[in-house]
Amino acid sequence: MITLANGCQSAYRYIRLVGNLIAFARYKPIRPPGHDLSLTANNVAVIIPTLEGSGEQLVNTLESILKNAPQQIILSTIDENRQKAELSATSMQNRRTKVEVTSVPRPKKSHQIAIATKRVRTEFVILADGDVLWPPCLVPWILAPFKDPLMGGVATCQRVQAPNNPRISFQYIWWFLGGLYLERRNFDCTATTYMDGGVPCLSGRTVAYRKEILQPCMEPFVNETWFGKSLNADDDNFLTRRMVTHGYKTYFQSHPNAEVLTTLEESPKFLKQCVRWSRSNWRSNLRSLFIDRAVWWRHPWSTYAVFLTTISQLALLTDTCLIWLCHTMTVSNPTLHSWSLGVLLIWMIFTKFIKLSGHYRRRPLDCLLFPVLVLFGYVHCFIKMSVLFSLHEDSWGNREAFQFAQTDDNRQRDHVIQCWILEKQLRQLTEKDISVQIPSFAELKVGVSE
Repeated sequence: MITLANGCQSAYRYIRLVGNLIAFARYKPIRPPGHDLSLTANNVAVIIPTLEGSGEQLVNTLESILKNAPQQIILSTIDENRQKAELSATSMQNRRTKVEVTSVPRPKKSHQIAIATKRVRTEFVILADGDVLWPPCLVPWILAPFKDPLMGGVATCQRVQAPNNPRISFQYIWWFLGGLYLERRNFDCTATTYMDGGVPCLSGRTVAYRKEILQPCMEPFVNETWFGKSLNADDDNFLTRRMVTHGYKTYFQSHPNAEVLTTLEESPKFLKQCVRWSRSNWRSNLRSLFIDRAVWWRHPWSTYAVFLTTISQLALLTDTCLIWLCHTMTVSNPTLHSWSLGVLLIWMIFTKFIKLSGHYRRRPLDCLLFPVLVLFGYVHCFIKMSVLFSLHEDSWGNREAFQFAQTDDNRQRDHVIQCWILEKQLRQLTEKDISVQIPSFAELKVGVSE
């Protein structure tokens, strides 16, 4: 029975790997059209949710985005740091791009995005984190898939910025693990995009949406809950599921011109990031598989290769059983025993190495850290299984320092919704030819400063 179960689990893993390798090799990005004026930077607004509203990292992000010349950049921060954000915006103003600022009373990424979305005047919206660096020609590449009118969201390839300490050290090891996390993610998303158009998560580090799709989903976006509790995380996953359940296509644009650089923790805090990512994956994938269920028929390979791995993280158990079975079945023949174990170990090393070969080509010396990666992979399995019992926790990144009471959170969400409802009602009045002076959304300061 154990042999059969282990055989099925191993077959599941290795069929997935071979399928993804073939898909990754055959994938081709969608190139920008040279004639479609709607798919240009003049039709793009960039929203950057930020807590601090200032700092060298944010300035570097703004400078890289401004090289792409979008029509708008909207910094969405909290009231406490609004003045800092306005100073940052003022210092970055130029003739081609207007840099604006919005704010909410308390930190919550979904609320910051929702408020900023109301200020968008373009057809496309790009959400970006405040610690990313864009290549100069990212915009035409991220917009290229929108040639398809059913395309709803497009994600980008991501890599970690160069390490602070380039020499192999304790700090470098954490950078190495973070870099391989993104490398593995790029591989999986590229493969699933080729196979069935599925993207497991449209990462908010840099992702593009149609405004006409993004704006209507803001009310459920800020109201997302987990077992009745308002969620302070999972923003990217919510919007990804929205694309799938409402029939829109998604795409992962894997190309050097669509590659953004980001930062991850270069300390033991990286483990905390892994815990948060794992909780988010559990919550979102369980919703996708058993509540929304659209992924089963819209993206069957993505379901098999990504979503189902959430509930089958048994790499340590599988590898141990494979070695034990190989040993017990060949121990009576010393020659066969040595040969079989050698082949099995080579195969295991190959399967753990091949998906990350791009990183090792760029940094060959990192091959020396391969044993660290294998060990961390097994530790990560424990992390993924252990967080199953703490899915109610949703703290996320630096926002832990800005946590606020649930009553305040509900009040803020209500203010945002009131603004939308009031504005919608006023617009409806004008459609009936009733003369009425309509205030702009910026003037509807029902507890939210914009």
